[in-house]
Amino acid sequence: MSKPKEPLPAKLGIGIIYQEERAADSAWRTMEKIWGALDVISEVRPFDYTGYYEEEMGRPLVRRWAFFRELVHQDRLTDIKWQALEIEKQWTVKERRLLNLDPGLITAERLVLATGKNFSHRIYLGRGIFGDLTLVFSKGTYRPLAWTYPDYKDEQAITMFNKIREKYLRQIADFGLI
Repeated sequence: MSKPKEPLPAKLGIGIIYQEERAADSAWRTMEKIWGALDVISEVRPFDYTGYYEEEMGRPLVRRWAFFRELVHQDRLTDIKWQALEIEKQWTVKERRLLNLDPGLITAERLVLATGKNFSHRIYLGRGIFGDLTLVFSKGTYRPLAWTYPDYKDEQAITMFNKIREKYLRQIADFGLI
């Protein structure tokens, strides 16, 4: 018989897609007020994997990821997604978002993103939010799945996520959680 127990806390990350640096800079400050100090922020990378956001947000678009210092309980992902949606609303002009925020959690085993869109591989978390299993850790690295977004399975992105995982493992060890 399984014995349910609380999982370890996770490393909160936010993927951001944007065109205007001004909107992103303001969003970072808002995120830090809500989720605490940034721990790691990625370099700016072109977001040219899809044209999905171009009609709404324009082009050229860029992508960055940020990770927060404080670890979070995994059951907070739904609330975090709703907070991210509120930040997006602050940067919406004439029904067009100036930025897209994708919160997710890194653990030793996986990267899960929060989304409001249902699909066969997504698990309902509550309050209209689904968990998207995006990467799994296997044989020494995060590995994409058939449905993983192209920018999350990019070699540079995988390398970065692996480094964040290492940082996460040191954090939970330092806190005596493992």
